[in-house]
Amino acid sequence: MVPRTQVPSGSTVTVYSYIVAYDSGYAPNPFHGVCTLACCKPGIRRHAQEGDLIVGLTPKAQGHRLVYAMRVTERLTFEQYSPDPRFRAKRPRMASARAIEHAGDNHYEPLGNGRFRQHPSRHAHDDGTEDRHAMRIDLGADRGNAVLVGAAVAYFGSEALALPDEFAFLAVARGYRKRFTAEQIRLVSDLMTRLPHGVHARPELWQGGDESWNQQAPSRHSLARVGAASATRCRVPDATGCARPRKPRRRGRC
Repeated sequence: MVPRTQVPSGSTVTVYSYIVAYDSGYAPNPFHGVCTLACCKPGIRRHAQEGDLIVGLTPKAQGHRLVYAMRVTERLTFEQYSPDPRFRAKRPRMASARAIEHAGDNHYEPLGNGRFRQHPSRHAHDDGTEDRHAMRIDLGADRGNAVLVGAAVAYFGSEALALPDEFAFLAVARGYRKRFTAEQIRLVSDLMTRLPHGVHARPELWQGGDESWNQQAPSRHSLARVGAASATRCRVPDATGCARPRKPRRRGRC
């Protein structure tokens, strides 16, 4: 497990907020004791640095609820990420019966001279062959996109949290946001310290009955800890209540 790190006093923290359009446990991948963002969101992965905060929200139709929040504790190249024994468990095994094995994001094998092999994964074609378009998004045309590692993470997935109104500034339509006032950054940093760390629910797009996501059996989280007014939780909330959970998709989407 990657240890938590402290942000040096006086350092400049950037907050990135974005919409997690397809919450399948792949991007982000919050499993095996550490959260990684190795695929999708190339703009964030290219620029985010150690100490920065990443906030993933549900789409507007689902209320801009909090899917996850993490502090970046490491920024790795794919050449560093792929062979690191700490992340071996994040290598996908698409033939496995366990959904957590399908969500692995450590599937780019470095071949030298900036070349990579894409192993069967959520971003490969259904027959296991390489998807060159997905490779360009994930790696970057110049291979400059990073893998962001967050040892400090609070992931709520299908039980995304309704945030207090004071966090409305995090809402975003497309892409991501990174321009926030010093006071807004302080609010998000304070929220990160108060959120219960760990994986607290299955991803929204997950195989029914598969409990492989629940690796540590965390205690139930309390919305009161973040000042939310209601304890209502829905997998796919709508105007009338809780809709049925969406069916999982094999392919990863960004």
